[in-house]
Amino acid sequence: MSSLKSFFKDTVIYGIAAVLPRVISIAIVPVLTAVLAKDEFSDQTTWYVYAAFINVLLTLGMETAFFRFYTTEKNKENVLSSSFSLLIFSSLSFALIGTLLSKYFSPSLGFSDPLFIQILVWTTALDTLVVIPFALLRVSNRPIKFMVIKLLNVLIYFLLTSFFLLLLPKYAFSNSELLHNFGISIPYKPSVFHIIISNLFASFITLLLLAPEIFKIKWSLDKELIHRMLRYSMPIMIGGIAYAINENIDKLIIQKLMDKESNGVYAACYKLGVFMTLYITAFRMGAEPFFFNQAASADAKQKYSKIMTWFVILGCLFMVFVVGFLDIFASLFIRKDEYLPGLVIVPVILLANLFSGIYNNLAIWYKLTDKTKFGMYISILGALLTVVFLLIFVPMFGIMGGAWATLLTYVSMASLSYYLGRKYYPVDYEINKLVFYIVISAGLCCVSFVLFRENYYVSIANVIILLSAVFFMEIGRMSNIKTFLKGK
Repeated sequence: MSSLKSFFKDTVIYGIAAVLPRVISIAIVPVLTAVLAKDEFSDQTTWYVYAAFINVLLTLGMETAFFRFYTTEKNKENVLSSSFSLLIFSSLSFALIGTLLSKYFSPSLGFSDPLFIQILVWTTALDTLVVIPFALLRVSNRPIKFMVIKLLNVLIYFLLTSFFLLLLPKYAFSNSELLHNFGISIPYKPSVFHIIISNLFASFITLLLLAPEIFKIKWSLDKELIHRMLRYSMPIMIGGIAYAINENIDKLIIQKLMDKESNGVYAACYKLGVFMTLYITAFRMGAEPFFFNQAASADAKQKYSKIMTWFVILGCLFMVFVVGFLDIFASLFIRKDEYLPGLVIVPVILLANLFSGIYNNLAIWYKLTDKTKFGMYISILGALLTVVFLLIFVPMFGIMGGAWATLLTYVSMASLSYYLGRKYYPVDYEINKLVFYIVISAGLCCVSFVLFRENYYVSIANVIILLSAVFFMEIGRMSNIKTFLKGK
């Protein structure tokens, strides 16, 4: 099988592994918006924001470092055991300390009950323990098992959350005496607690499912190897923290500058931007191992350029389609009308996420040249820009300011990464063509959302227009598509 065919195969399988769980997580949004008030939606969003930051800290950038060193070191078992042992130490130490100090931190983090923090630290610790086993499945070409376990994780979370938020309240009223015997208070009120406890249980089951892989790993630390891996991974971790700020700090700042209700509306409608995130995640899961494996090939840069072009084309098609039919998607996922004013942010968030994907694609230059410090610098700059833009735009434009801040940040990061990449690892990306596709797609989205909202004839016409533009731009290369797919 050719290298590009292998890339597409892995992208499809890992894409399914990444997308299906996220699809199920999207499916929980109607449950949340049907049951939770806007301020409660804000609270559960805040819990997951903290979880995102902690996950980045605990993993120490080891996933990318594991891929890099596992493919270059002769003693692969040493790489596996050392990286896994390090994460065992970091995650369990954090969980124990966090549990002991939870009552001191919970008020400052906005939670009255320390139990919320205890669940937070143990959930993130369990998620950290499975990072290397999952990475091992990817690097050893076992995508089916990877996909099944990932899917089961989010399926368990979905079923438990639905049970606690929808089924149990109905059952409670008809079986109050029985539930009282089990210590369940009546009337039973579903809350954020039931969402996060479902997440904890799903993470624990995932760890059990990966136990066969974990028990094969030796628990040993090669200090010299760990030193080299950490030197490689620390900039990635710092960049990851900055990236987490880019992705999540808006939910905290909007809550502070406005109120919980506005943040709940923003966070709920922000979820609809996940359609672009699904596509980007599917691409990244297949692309990252592929980029590393192809780095030594003579035509690596040409392949990277081709992949970027088609990544943008498909991303633009996703964006035009979702914006064109946004109100239909909203009717499926947003169950209370009080959330609907936030839909105005979705087109901008989709475009911002597309630029985030472009940045991730461009970032391969510093990963392949071991200049990960530049990724750190760019991400830190992005985090600073995010905070500054939010502080400027949110007071001026409300929740729409959060969307514009996200877009401007990712445009800036992608532009800077491209500029630096031209110096250290030049790839001949088809910039004029990429800009054309993005501009025409953004224009079509404006037509759909601003001028002809809910006119689905126009929405279909816009998709056809973009497809026609792609055909026209690529027609000279249509005869080469088979060659492209064969990897020649």
